Amino acid sequence: MKRGLVVVDLQNEYLPIGKLPLTGIEGAVANAVRVISHARDTGIPVFHIRHESDNEGATLFVKGSAGAEIQPTVAPEGREPVIVKKHINAFRETDLKQQLDAAGVQEIVVIGAMSHMCIDAVVRAAADMSYPVTVLHDACATLDLTFRGVTVPAAHAHAAIMAAFEFGYASVKSVDEYLSA
Repeated sequence: MKRGLVVVDLQNEYLPIGKLPLTGIEGAVANAVRVISHARDTGIPVFHIRHESDNEGATLFVKGSAGAEIQPTVAPEGREPVIVKKHINAFRETDLKQQLDAAGVQEIVVIGAMSHMCIDAVVRAAADMSYPVTVLHDACATLDLTFRGVTVPAAHAHAAIMAAFEFGYASVKSVDEYLSA
């Protein structure tokens, strides 16, 4: 089965200098660099997803802002496509599926941000479209969540999403496990 790598929203906004810094983003990006390099070295097509908002009054991922740019260490090279999305799900109102199909991709590996939002949405959508999905948990990051006065630490939010993936949506591996297979 031909594999494709989907790199979701590794944008400047999520770095400590951005407006929405994620817990563990530096480690996730360092691991993403390894995975992207491996994909390029082995001929696995890489698809970059970039969230962009052009809504009036938007404060995050504003079209044309530095925060909306893909982080330089994981920037696209050559003809690697960049799919710009306006919604949480990278398949919604984009040509991601068409690009995967055109490249002959039959299974996908997902890395990026945020685990509990855009990673969750793309993994579930891909599984619903019958793609076998692998998520590399240590090449993803999220942040602390708050619900009705209860704070859920980022590590717990991340673990809960990864556990849900393993239960019914995806294979979840570490970058080391993936690269050594």
